[in-house]
Amino acid sequence: MEQYLEILRRYWGYNEFRPLQPEIIMSIGQGRDTLGLMPTGGGKSLTFQVPALAKKGTCLVITPLIALMKDQVQNLRKRGILAAALYSGMTHDEINVALDNCILGECKFLYVSPERLSSEQFLVKLSQMEVSILVVDEAHCISQWGYDFRPSYMKIADIRTELPDVPVLALTATATPKVVDDIMSRLKFAKPNVFKKSFARKNIAYMVRKCENKETQMITILGKVSGSTLVYVRNRKRTREYAEFLLRNGISAAYFHAGLSTREKDAIQAAWTENKIRVIVCTNAFGMGIDKPDVRLVIHMDAPDSLEAYFQEAGRAGRDEKPAYAVFLWSEADKAKLRKTIANSYPPKEEILSVYNKLAYMYSIGVNSGAGTMMEFNMGEFCSAYKKSMLTTHYALNILTNAGYIDYQEEAEFSSRLIFIMQRHELYNVQMAYPELDVIIKVLLRSYTGLFMEYAVIDENIIAQRCNITRQEVYERLKELARMRVLLYNPQKRCSYIVWTVDREDDRYFHIPREVYDDRKSDAEDRVNSVIEYCERDDKCRSRLLLRYFGEKSSSSCGHCDVCLNKKLSLIHI
Repeated sequence: MEQYLEILRRYWGYNEFRPLQPEIIMSIGQGRDTLGLMPTGGGKSLTFQVPALAKKGTCLVITPLIALMKDQVQNLRKRGILAAALYSGMTHDEINVALDNCILGECKFLYVSPERLSSEQFLVKLSQMEVSILVVDEAHCISQWGYDFRPSYMKIADIRTELPDVPVLALTATATPKVVDDIMSRLKFAKPNVFKKSFARKNIAYMVRKCENKETQMITILGKVSGSTLVYVRNRKRTREYAEFLLRNGISAAYFHAGLSTREKDAIQAAWTENKIRVIVCTNAFGMGIDKPDVRLVIHMDAPDSLEAYFQEAGRAGRDEKPAYAVFLWSEADKAKLRKTIANSYPPKEEILSVYNKLAYMYSIGVNSGAGTMMEFNMGEFCSAYKKSMLTTHYALNILTNAGYIDYQEEAEFSSRLIFIMQRHELYNVQMAYPELDVIIKVLLRSYTGLFMEYAVIDENIIAQRCNITRQEVYERLKELARMRVLLYNPQKRCSYIVWTVDREDDRYFHIPREVYDDRKSDAEDRVNSVIEYCERDDKCRSRLLLRYFGEKSSSSCGHCDVCLNKKLSLIHI
């Protein structure tokens, strides 16, 4: 342990670990598969960063959060620790350099998304790499019973076969006993090994306010509780509507959802982090990986469909351990909406088959063919062409993805790409005739390799900097070069896409597995019922209800949730 304490002091300046950190560090340091359950803000990162620095090789960290990757890499580099991350938008050469540094032993931490694990480029390099620890962050995503199950996480188990002697550290802030067992099973733990910190957040006062006029109630609460605030809603339209409502009422606010560009997201997040904006109205796309300790208030305007999601989002409050509030605004209508959500999320199986076949018709995929085919997908065009509900289609595509027929990615961001189609000797004439285009052509050829052989991922901001022009001018000149048939240019864009992961099945053999549909639907119903019980019970401490859900018994009440405060008032009036 002394070696780990020395690393902690040297790189982070702390003299001691937080509760549970030493136990997890010792376990993974001894080479044992380990599952750590730590609440939001519990110091998860140190549980793998410290032992990894004590080992030879590179620590491979799998996480779905690009923002978190970048933040952790930046923080490690500030401490003099070499780290890298692989994410969308990087060039082929940039990825190769990062991977080669790991192979040479010059990089201690490599952060990757689960989708990266199936890349041939990554797998080839991985076989040459000495990996010290395999870390799976947000590990509940691998569980079929987790509230945020992601098919891409299933690839992690395959990676373990490539790294048979490497211990795995799975980390999550939210997991029921059922999910805990499933995580260890799917990650092929040698034997069960769980370290759990109490989920109790004693500084957070959990409140449920039953009301019909939620907007008025929100303004009232914001007037009583000062400081940084998150307001969670369930759809993108409402983020903007509520943000504008708050601004009209003199409260500094902005909205955030997955449909915003990366630049917009970064700007909003930075402004909020720097306290230039008080309130962020957001969907569940905001918050994971955001390390802002002084959030004083989290308000849920809409009901999430699981207590895991609620606990995760409410847990953004009070990470500095100072008093904070998590307020759930609840109405009778919310109960009906939650139950309707279940019905919408699991459309009839015949409708799922219909969506599957219509996709095949749209893209001319015949029976026993199509595996590996990737195409852009426009939800509006598809639903209009085949008279389908957008909501039903969305959930049908998710179920088809979970069943392994397709891989549906909603609004993925594709980086800008280009390839030269004009021969080098012809290109010289263009450079001579058009001096303003000559500059950008030279920068492209100096900055990227293989431009005459294959598409290269480019960054217009870097090109603009090197050409000493604006990004817009780069865009216009590249479009001009494309019109002149000098090159092919695909600007950065957001779009949905579908990959046929297997050949199209004949209707006779099409089958949605029970565990994908029936079992998950039943589990979703149980989760919704738990949310309803949490909101409607007024005889049991809110904190104790949450702890019970996560398999934790508590003998004492929190003393400051709405139920506990009402009991105190009742005693006073007796």
